[in-house]
Amino acid sequence: MSPRSLSPTEFQSAFTSVTTAMRSVVHGKHAQIDLALITFVAGGHLLIEDVPGVGKTSLAKALATAVGCQWKRVQFTPDLLPSDLIGVTVYRRSDEAFHFTPGPVFANLVVADEINRASPKTQSALLEAMEEHRVTVDGVGHDLPEPFMVIATQNPIEQEGTYRLPESQIDRFMVRLSLGYPDAEAELRMLHDTGSAATLADLAQVIDRDTVLAMMAHARRVHLADSLKEYLVRLVTATRTHPAVTLGLSPRATLQWAAAARTHAAAQGRDFVLPDDVKAVAEPCLAHRLLLANDRQRQRAGGAVIAEVVASVPVPVGV
Repeated sequence: MSPRSLSPTEFQSAFTSVTTAMRSVVHGKHAQIDLALITFVAGGHLLIEDVPGVGKTSLAKALATAVGCQWKRVQFTPDLLPSDLIGVTVYRRSDEAFHFTPGPVFANLVVADEINRASPKTQSALLEAMEEHRVTVDGVGHDLPEPFMVIATQNPIEQEGTYRLPESQIDRFMVRLSLGYPDAEAELRMLHDTGSAATLADLAQVIDRDTVLAMMAHARRVHLADSLKEYLVRLVTATRTHPAVTLGLSPRATLQWAAAARTHAAAQGRDFVLPDDVKAVAEPCLAHRLLLANDRQRQRAGGAVIAEVVASVPVPVGV
């Protein structure tokens, strides 16, 4: 059954209702909340990289609760096996047949907590799921539920006992964001609310799965003019020839950037994309994908390169 159609106003209203609910749990992080929901509606995956205790998991839980989708959390550890994540085939003597037992990846929203603490073998188990929304076990493919999103968290400070995410996996995350410390007003509000756990318990579902699917279908229909498509390609090409970049943006990055720009436009109540939509999601969509000649402080330097590229490529006229 095809998702029902939404008008631009209905999309914006649903988007606002979800972000408003999430802001009652994650205080003072309006831009990050908007980006998280944009990523979800655009069909992407989210990487949250920040120090402990700033609300990474709370953001993921708030999103899952507000949209009314099934979510599961997996604590990534060095001894976590791929089968612990995607499932395993078990032989049952009662009917003398093999049966597949799904793992926690079979949910609408999977929170991969401290993803860089698992071994590369376990991390790679997510590659097929994130790209194709299916997993293969013992040669048999199993489709994942729709919508499907991975929200992964990692601590960029503590590196002992961690494994760096491979480029192939980093490129599958549509958006990378950092929450940062809250300002004084937001932290004071947390104290008044007696902590985020109590607020999360009180958070109510504001839209259902059918509405989420309708929002995703609406975002895909948002018009992206040919001149803006050419603009995106020129920007991406510029990263591949930038002197500070060893590995530029992939075609996957171009496609995901366009999807995020469409969803950003829909969140503003429009059914067409403007250059401002493209620019608004450029840094969170692209900076983490660049492989720089000097790879220290990757995200900060990547953001500077993206800003430089965006400033250097002329915006199309008449869009």
